[in-house]
Amino acid sequence: QVQLVESGGGLVQPGGSLTLSCAASGTIFNIYIMGWYRQAPGKQRELVADITSGGNANYLDSVKGRFTISRDNAKNTVDLQMNILKPEDTAVYFCNLRQMRTSRLWDDYWGQGTQVTVSS
Repeated sequence: QVQLVESGGGLVQPGGSLTLSCAASGTIFNIYIMGWYRQAPGKQRELVADITSGGNANYLDSVKGRFTISRDNAKNTVDLQMNILKPEDTAVYFCNLRQMRTSRLWDDYWGQGTQVTVSS
């Protein structure tokens, strides 16, 4: 089992910045990908950004150029630096980890969520 703990959420004004952090612990042997999802009230959960162990990152179009995801494989952590925040970024952000058990079988793990509120 893997546990994910998120931190760094809070209230920020439009145009401001926040950095979210996620630390994984437990039975970790082959992390395939780590990422951040978010869900706003009344909206679907969406992938914000993810990153492979090799450092290849993928971003939601609306956050490209503003958010940066980074990963420390040695520490099993993933961060999301969020700049030029907009009110539409307001959501609960969830850390996600996918761990491979075999080449075709994996497990997904989720953090408890951290609230990000962008408001003046």
